[in-house]
Amino acid sequence: MTKFLIHTFVKNYEDSKDRIVRSAYGKMAGWVGIFCNVLLFISKFLIGLISGSVSISADAINNLSDASSNIISLLGFKMGSKPADQDHPYGHARYEYLSGLLVAVIILVIGVELLQTSIQKIRNPEPVEFNWIFMGILAGSILVKLWMTVFNRTIGKIIESETLIATAADSRNDVITTGAVLAAALLSHYTSLNLDGWMGVAVALFILYSGVGLVKDTLDPLLGKAPSPALVEMIQNRVMSYEGVLGTHDLMVHDYGPGRLFASVHVEMAAEENVLKCHDIIDTIEKDFLEKENLNMVIHFDPIVTSDEVVGDMRRWLSGKVKQIDERMTIHDLRMIPGESHTNMIFDCVVPQEFSLTDSEVKHRIQELITAECPGYHCIITVDKSYAAIPHCKEQEIEETD
Repeated sequence: MTKFLIHTFVKNYEDSKDRIVRSAYGKMAGWVGIFCNVLLFISKFLIGLISGSVSISADAINNLSDASSNIISLLGFKMGSKPADQDHPYGHARYEYLSGLLVAVIILVIGVELLQTSIQKIRNPEPVEFNWIFMGILAGSILVKLWMTVFNRTIGKIIESETLIATAADSRNDVITTGAVLAAALLSHYTSLNLDGWMGVAVALFILYSGVGLVKDTLDPLLGKAPSPALVEMIQNRVMSYEGVLGTHDLMVHDYGPGRLFASVHVEMAAEENVLKCHDIIDTIEKDFLEKENLNMVIHFDPIVTSDEVVGDMRRWLSGKVKQIDERMTIHDLRMIPGESHTNMIFDCVVPQEFSLTDSEVKHRIQELITAECPGYHCIITVDKSYAAIPHCKEQEIEETD
């Protein structure tokens, strides 16, 4: 069914990275969700009214909230697909994140309302009418939600949409909540226990828990979540594969919405190499990332002296020394300027975020380590924070191989 819907409603469906195609995927998923959830809401709400079950009515309202979420997601995809303009040069793709956040807030509000209603039902219990037809409809809704879970997860992975993946998780939660309501109805029918209000509370609490999780998932990219390790590794490996690249560092990735990633990285190349040749290689790397990965890459060229063995040996020695402080620490852009009384070692040191030492303490510890063995060397250190990953260089590959 999923393949049929994709082939029918999404033109050029194989080109999922294209902005228009991606929007078509999102809109199709939104309309399917609206249709299914409205159908489930009507059937469950009628059952809840006829039987007097607050838990079934709560489950129906949950489906209505899902339909509202689908409408908001649909609008998010539509607005997010707008091209960049003068006021928004990075595009409007973050509308999708905002729509996901609004959906999460709606889920929280509905969860609170359902919790209040269910508590009232516990305080003032009323008999619930049991009907096998009603139970059959609930069982059928579980099957529908199972399919919607798979459907939304499949589409979400194809277009790399956190909103649809969250929608898939919400559908999975609906399977659990409807199953719990069905179990409570059966237990109440075959025993003297009236579990309707209690199950309504359970459903409401589950909705609230899900809503809190969705708020976090949609806030993370808006607040600047770190890029995934897989993306970082892909960028580093791809850059290192080009001729003349000796290392990379200071990788930063900015997320302006699904399909709108921008990145910058420093690339180390031999200082003795022809500048025009290095510039041409960098242009090629940037062009390839845009064409093959839809990633806007900006590369800064760092010249590295490779003909001076003293600098090379010192770089390797110093890289090992800083790891005595913390294994995650690395250095780059090392320069050595000899003088009459001492030699200045100028370099950058990368430390992880939320590091236990202050910048001053880092500089002091490194100077102590160097002075202990090389008293004539004075360090001039710039402390950098790791925004994506540790630097990567050819020397590391050689050491790992050995």
